[in-house]
Amino acid sequence: MGFLGDGVLRYITPFAFALSGVWVFHVFELPLPWLIGPIAACLAAALLGFRMRAIAPVNAAMRTILGVAVGATFTPAILSSMAGMWLTLLLVPVMICCVAAIGVPYFQKVWGYDFPTSYYSAMPGGLQDMLVFGEEAGGNPRTLSLIHATRILVIITALPFLLQSFWSADLSTPPGAPLTAIDPGQLLVMVICAALGWYLANLVGLLGASILGPMICAGLAAVMGILVVRPPAEAIWAAQFFIGMTVGVKYSGITVNEVRRDLAAGLGYCVILLLMTFVFVEIVYVTGLAPGREALLAFAPGGQAEMAVLALIVGADMAFVIAHHVFRIVVIIIGAPLFARLFAEVKTD
Repeated sequence: MGFLGDGVLRYITPFAFALSGVWVFHVFELPLPWLIGPIAACLAAALLGFRMRAIAPVNAAMRTILGVAVGATFTPAILSSMAGMWLTLLLVPVMICCVAAIGVPYFQKVWGYDFPTSYYSAMPGGLQDMLVFGEEAGGNPRTLSLIHATRILVIITALPFLLQSFWSADLSTPPGAPLTAIDPGQLLVMVICAALGWYLANLVGLLGASILGPMICAGLAAVMGILVVRPPAEAIWAAQFFIGMTVGVKYSGITVNEVRRDLAAGLGYCVILLLMTFVFVEIVYVTGLAPGREALLAFAPGGQAEMAVLALIVGADMAFVIAHHVFRIVVIIIGAPLFARLFAEVKTD
């Protein structure tokens, strides 16, 4: 029983809470029950003191489904349209600089964090990457984890309501055809794209291998006419479930002091991020560079996987949304350590 209590239960608990979250969201007809339901339920479990763990390989495998789903939407017409995105892509590093200019002083002056923790908390990059860079620079890994988990949670919880309010988005539409309606041969192609793309992307060390590898592989198959449908709705719902559960599990072991400080700091920063996002979305929309819905999904600093889910469900321009999120992550991964050292030297002088 000791082994069960200390080990297996930590993996079973999030499943039980996540499933209950899906059920509650379905009963009350709340948006995105398979994504936000698990997040809300696992967050509640963490705040109640339950210890939880995610199964990393399963979570990564679920992300390959999103990669295939995104890649399957690529057509020659969509790919050719990417050449016209350069103006909005140039706004991505501008937004990152603005976010850093406000976020770093916010965490330092308002909450008293040290510079490494403040800097890497402010950077809206991948959670794992910011944890690695931040810890190497001397930041607090637990604080970084909670700040970024809160960023992802708030952004992907707020966006569905914004999409419904301003664009009347139908979030109840199934994200794909039912499993029984898809040809077995197409399912086999999807499995091959997911497995081969993930393997090759890991082999070459590609950033976000579990999503981008399958996306590239499926995109090539779609352009060649080999893959003509997206993954079934059941598979995409499963991916949402595990992604949502993973976000919620990040809060496992949170203490009262962390709620008062780190969670509060993260929530305040989310307000800053959302206001900054609205400014850039307005710029893109007013100048006619992109529709407002696509601009919101492209510039909202949520997780790449979560933004892909929302774009799929509302039928947004996948190429536009994914291109901006991939570019944001690349810019931050490459630039964050360099600018962190530069800012630290300026402060020292």
